[in-house]
Amino acid sequence: MNRRTFLFVSAVLLVVLPTVASTRLLGDDLPGTRKVPWKIAGQLEEACSCSAACPCWFGSMPTRMNCAGTQVIFIDRGHFGSVRLDGLAMAHFTQSPDNQTMMESFGRWNFSYLYIDEKATPKQREALETVGKIVLPYEGSATTKIQYVPITRVVNGKENTITVGGYGTIVGHLVEGGLGGHPKIVNPPGADPVHREYFQGATTKLTYNDAGQNWNWKNTNYMRGEFTVDSDEYEKFDAGLAQKMAEMKKSSEPAK
Repeated sequence: MNRRTFLFVSAVLLVVLPTVASTRLLGDDLPGTRKVPWKIAGQLEEACSCSAACPCWFGSMPTRMNCAGTQVIFIDRGHFGSVRLDGLAMAHFTQSPDNQTMMESFGRWNFSYLYIDEKATPKQREALETVGKIVLPYEGSATTKIQYVPITRVVNGKENTITVGGYGTIVGHLVEGGLGGHPKIVNPPGADPVHREYFQGATTKLTYNDAGQNWNWKNTNYMRGEFTVDSDEYEKFDAGLAQKMAEMKKSSEPAK
């Protein structure tokens, strides 16, 4: 591991892990749900203000003053305990502080808003909130909000159009690879289980008008992927982060 990678991973672990590890393993932020198993399978739609491919996943600085973006999860099949989550969606919008990477500023982002599919029942909403706080970076800011809105997606040829209530719109398409097909990014340094791999694209449009924002961009970063993740995988993921943090802390201590 080179020095830059070591410093990047160390910063991610030291900042992110103490903040999220205690709340994201099995949905333990809801009373009586600490051991509730969950699983979701579906598609990730993601876009941000950076030029493609977003450098934040590699620990680099945003291509603008900050990185402002969204992740939208469409669930084909899923459950939280006995609560079915098939056909539901959730979205997250956020923004990093100026002149800081997303990773180093985690916990100090300008805002972190979670949007839950309004067609979910009360039990499904509660389940989606719990899972959303695990698979989406909800803990990245002290300024948080949860809202219930319609979340839709329309596929028209190569373009996907995602609408999150009256607040946000993503129109994106995958770009062509030099040897055909579409570029795929696998296991970037900032990867979590949902971002194990994804295809790279570009936006035709990215707008957002909540949280005091007024985004209106095009030709920016767009990502599309498929995933199957569950509570056991995230428990192992967090345990691995804890082990890495302990090893890095030990290796950074002066020799006796």
